[in-house]
Parts: sequence; structure tokens; C-alpha cells
Amino acid sequence: MMEADFMLHDTKGKTQAAGRDTRLALRSADLTNRTEHLGAMHGTRLSFVRSLVRRMARDSWRIRIAQMELDDNGYGFCVYSIDAYGERYSQVIFSQHLDAADRTDRVIAQKWDITSALVCGVPEVADLEQLRANVPLQEAGRLRANDVVLCRANKSVRNFDHVVSCLADGKQPDPAIFERVGYLIRTTAVYGNGKFGIADYPRLVDSRAFRSGFSAQMCAVYVLRDFSIRLAEHIATRRNPRTAVKLARSYRRYLGVGNATGLGMAPFLVRHPVLLDQWVRGRETALARVLEVEHADAATFARAGNLLARAARHITQVHTDHPCEAARNTQILAELPRVEQALRREAVTGEAYPWRSLLAYSDTHASGATQEVLVALLLELYPDLVDSIDCGAPVDESLCLDPDMCVRELRRIVELDYGWTLTGPDAHREDEHFFWYRSAEKEEPRLGVRAEEPGAEREMPLDIARQARRLHDALRLHKDDAASVAAFVCAYPQHRAIVRRVQTLAKHAYGEIRENLLARDTLPIDLMRAKLAMFGASKFDPKSNLWVRVTLFQGAPMHDDLAPDMIDDWIFPCVPNGNETGN
Repeated sequence: MMEADFMLHDTKGKTQAAGRDTRLALRSADLTNRTEHLGAMHGTRLSFVRSLVRRMARDSWRIRIAQMELDDNGYGFCVYSIDAYGERYSQVIFSQHLDAADRTDRVIAQKWDITSALVCGVPEVADLEQLRANVPLQEAGRLRANDVVLCRANKSVRNFDHVVSCLADGKQPDPAIFERVGYLIRTTAVYGNGKFGIADYPRLVDSRAFRSGFSAQMCAVYVLRDFSIRLAEHIATRRNPRTAVKLARSYRRYLGVGNATGLGMAPFLVRHPVLLDQWVRGRETALARVLEVEHADAATFARAGNLLARAARHITQVHTDHPCEAARNTQILAELPRVEQALRREAVTGEAYPWRSLLAYSDTHASGATQEVLVALLLELYPDLVDSIDCGAPVDESLCLDPDMCVRELRRIVELDYGWTLTGPDAHREDEHFFWYRSAEKEEPRLGVRAEEPGAEREMPLDIARQARRLHDALRLHKDDAASVAAFVCAYPQHRAIVRRVQTLAKHAYGEIRENLLARDTLPIDLMRAKLAMFGASKFDPKSNLWVRVTLFQGAPMHDDLAPDMIDDWIFPCVPNGNETGN
């Protein structure tokens, strides 16, 4: 365990001393930052999509369609207006015909059903023409510094066509079709931070709407979700204006936006350790606050039981052909009844600190995957303790070298913070089965097998465990413990980068993924899931060890549901019963 000792950011963007949190005992990074847990994470109240929707509701964002020009087949463009805090943004969406032969989730695609740009201000006619000429081209196009996010998506053809046909005939779709695929469109990329000429992140630092990490990208996806439903309704109405109906409200809320994510996302957590620390530390601080609740009332126990039942139903509705993911879900479903029994015992006994006892029970009687379900559930019980933590606040990600530190102190830090890579079986510590590299064609990260594929000489420096071990070996061989780090890196310049990282992360205990990411048993989808869960994704469906499909904003309120008194309760979304007849 460790103590929380850092600065928290409240939801109004102010910085406040952690205060009581300096005395909270947080779980060790040796547990939280292992892939057993990272690869089983779920979205929580602190995830970016949840935080964004709460801000939208609390601060009365106004999202509306300013212009929509679509033909009978739904091809054309649509402009959404987004007003918040006196700022105005527009999302320009282009819908076009896509031949079946051109339809793919892979990054090599050149055409898509839907392309979109989130831009500052209100686009004039000339701006729309410039966007029309470039946005559908995506990588081949070029945008401007006034453009904030670029994204592209394809229809889930079977779902989309089924919904259109049902609505055109005046009936609601069969809810069973949404169990496997809970969306109408699936994004294949959502770009920000200077990609293809769009605005760099510093452009948004002074924006109240989008200064929080990834909030602009998540907003763009949120708007695309609304557009996907309106597009289906539009085509249904044009097809049969006399009988067509709107999609039932429960379906509108349940449907999210799919996302296909590959290896390009996997290295992010390694390359942004200070961000990883902020995300995990924020969640662990929220959990520690909940575990400090001394007594819970009957209503809170009842809500916990309802959330456990909802989680079980949600996981039952996750369909995947990936053997590891399927086995993990089966194990969760087998273990949740035991957790429910333990919950009932806590409710009956009324002993102090029930949530601490429940989590301790899961630690000895359940897998890491089931513990992750329980952590997400516990954060849901106490919004007043959790929601003030902003995991997306801007942070200084600089990795700085301290030249005056002595070699003895540096070695002590390595042995303390990187002990996870200095111990354990030699076979695993020395396992270098994989190497990470960047493809020349798409400049995207790739994974190669060292003994079988060329290119290891261009390896990306994601081998943190190996670098830390080699640094430790060099420090042990160095004869002068009192020498400065400056002198050490002059003698061993190959270790300069890892020294800088080790020194900086001495204050960021959750900054490292505590695994050998070159080892044969490495699953890149575990890294992807961790980041996607922090975004707020659900329905994890790996298609291989290298890419995964998920859903964003599933169960979220629609933009016309947003209000300061909105109830934020959409964790573990489940398929509606289908009893509604439509609007």
C-alpha cells in the first residue's frame, strides 16, 4: 500500500491540496499496474466520457443541428453547433456512398461512410468547401489550425440496414440485434493534437470546454453518435414518409459508437508515464476514499446489489470469440455470485468499513478481473467522494534529468521502484521474444518476432524493464557511489534516457506498466484495454491479440437529456427490453 500525496484537480479546473487524501492508503502499483488488472479494467465515473457528459449536463452545454443537407440515401453533410462557456464549436460531418470492396476497419483504408471535423467557431461557406475538399480524404487531405479533431467511421451495415428497414415499416428493431453490436457506426480513427495540420493540444489549453485530456475527441464521438441515429431515421423517413417512426428512446440511449483500435494505441501508456500515473492515481484515490466510508445504509447496500446484477447481465451480453477474453468473462460470471453473498453478509452484520472488507474478500476469493468489476461498482456508489477528481487535467509530462543526484541514490531508486523487473524467473526477465517498431508506410507501431522478422535494429524504446535492468547492472559496476549522475551518464550515455525516466517517475509511482513488454506472453490488447477503459469504453471484443472492438457512450444520455439535475447512472449498459413503440 502507499499513501496519496499529490495535488487533486476539482471539476472546475482549480488545483487544491489533497488534504485528507495524504493520509489515505492506496493500493500498490505492483497490483494495479500489472496486465492482469490493466487488461480487465472497466470504465468508471472518472472515465473521460463520463466526466465529459457530467460537465455537459451540469454546465448546460447546447448541442444542436445547425444545418443538414442529406439526400434520400443519407448522403450529404450535416453541421452541429456546440455552445459551452461562451465558446462555440461546430462539427461538420460528411456522409458518402462506400462500395463494399472499400469497407474495412484497417488503417490502410482510403474511403469511409462518414468523415467529420470538429472546428472552432462557425464555418463560413468557404470554410465548408475547404472542409468538403479535405475531410473525406483524411490522411491525404490537409486541415488548418482552426480544426480541432478529425475522425472517420463506417456503418455497421447489418445493424444500420435493419434499423432503417424497421423504422421505415413503422416498427422498432429487435433488441436482440443490439446485444452483439450495440451501435450503428464504428469509428476507425479519431485524430487530434496536430495530426494532418489540425490544432495542436496547446491551442486548447485555454479552452474551458476542451482543456481536459481527450475531451475534444470524446465530444466529437458523442456528436457522431447522435448523427448515426438521425441518419438512420432520415433514410427511413425518406423511404416511407407515411409509416416511418423514430427510434425508441431506450434504444437511442443504449446505442453507442463502436471503435476499432489496433497496435497504434498500445505504446501510448509507455510513452506517457506521467499521464498514466495521473489516471491510475486518481482512480486509486477515489477508491481509497470509498474504502474509508465507515458505515453504509440499507439503500447503498441495495444499490450495490443492483449494480452487481447489472454488471453480470452486461458481461453476459458481451460476445467475443477471443479465447482469453471469453474465459475471463466466464470466470467473472462464476465469481460474482460469491461477491454478492459477501455483500449480503456485510449488509447483515453492519460492521465498520464494509467496502474495505468486501474488496479484501475479493482479493482472496476472486480473480483480478472480478476485482476490477467491483472497483468500478464501488466508485459508482459515492459520487460526492469521486466526481471532484479530474483525471484529465493538464500535467507537465517532461522527463527531467537531475545531474546532481549521486549514483548511490539513483541505484536506491531503481531497486525500490523497479524491483519488479530485477526479481522473478530469469527466463521471463530475459525474454525478448518481441520487438516494437514503427512501420514506414503508415508510421504506426507494429510488433515483430525477434527471431523471425527483420527490423529489430529499428526497435522502439518500449523495453522499459530491460532498460532498467541494464541500468541497474551498470550502477552496480560503477566504482564511485558518491559520483554524480552527470558523471555517470557521461560514462554511460546509452543509459541517459532511462535515468531521466527513473528520476522523474520517482514521484509518479503509477507511471510504469510493471511487466516485460517484450515477453512471449505479452498481449498488446491488455494495454489497449487499459487506455480505452480510461476513456470509458465498454463491450471489449478482441479480434486478435493485436486489435480490439469496443463501444463508447453506450447507455449515455442523449444531448437533449442533458440538464443540471440529470442522474449520471449508465455504467455496465444492458440491452433494453424493447417494449417501447417509438416517439
